[in-house]
Parts: sequence; structure tokens; C-alpha cells
Amino acid sequence: MSSNYLKLFWQKKQSDVFRYLNRIRCWEYRQSKAIVRVTRPTRPDRARRLGYKAKQGFAIYRIRIRRGGRKRPCPKGATYGKPVNEGINQYKNGRSNQAIAEERVGRKMKSLRVLNSYWVGEDSSNLFIEVICVDPAHQTIRKDPHINWICSNKQKHREMRGLTSANKKSRGLGKGKGYSKTIG
Repeated sequence: MSSNYLKLFWQKKQSDVFRYLNRIRCWEYRQSKAIVRVTRPTRPDRARRLGYKAKQGFAIYRIRIRRGGRKRPCPKGATYGKPVNEGINQYKNGRSNQAIAEERVGRKMKSLRVLNSYWVGEDSSNLFIEVICVDPAHQTIRKDPHINWICSNKQKHREMRGLTSANKKSRGLGKGKGYSKTIG
């Protein structure tokens, strides 16, 4: 029952209490490094819905990434191309910031598998995401029939290949009316 209250609290982001807590949290998160391991999830209800269990072999990492569009990497802003392809500044990323956050954690923690991720806060220039990682070499994970599918070699670097939930949203998968409205 308490998870329902937590869920409602995180849904009403314009309430005074939430805005105050978000401001305090974002200040604290800004002081830390870009990728930090946290002892327990900030949103336990959300983490559990995405597959997290409070047992050995699971790890949570919080990552800070810059918000905003994607600037084209051009030396000195010179594109050396025809004017139709000359843009540098107003480019948008093909994938969501959450998908990029998962990829960065996956690159940093090479031996862990990225299971899922969720939003924990943002301010004017930063976005904070918590990423659920699983250790495929841990015996607790290997013996658990609910999660040991992630120990398979096919699941190596799922986040790089568009197999996590945040990545799948930008791949245009699906059928039927409106399926092409992907979230980029």
C-alpha cells in the first residue's frame, strides 16, 4: 500500500513538497561526480516495478547528464559541405537522454548488465537518472530463475544495442495506428 502513496507523490511534481525536495536533491546531486553508486534506490517503488530486488548482485548508479539538444561535432564550426547540410546548433538527438545515460553507465561499469532506469530529478541544465545494474557473475543472480536470463551472453551491453526499455522507445518498433510516433 505504501508504494501506491510513493507513486502518487512522484506523480504530482508541482506540489510544494515535491518541488522543495527536488530542489534540495538536485543541489546535492550536482555536488557529486557524474556517475555515483547509491546504496539504495531513491524511488524504491519505481525500481521494484522495473525489476530491482534488494538482494546481492543488484546495484544502482545515479548519473548526471546535460540537458538540451545535440550540437554537431565540427572543428571550429566548419562543416565543409553544401548549405543544406550545414547546420550545427539546432540538431536533436535520435535517442532520449535516458537512453544515453544508460549507455554511459554501461560503458563505465563494463562487467555489469544494465537492466533498466528511471528519472529521479532535473534542474535547468542537468538530468539525473538512476540505472539498475545486475552482476551476471554473482551466484545469487545466477541461481534466481526470475533474473538469470540476464546472465546469457546475448545480454552483453544491452544498452548499446537498443534492448533496454528506454532505448526501444526510439527504435520505431510496433504495428498499427500511430506506431511510428516514436519518442526520440
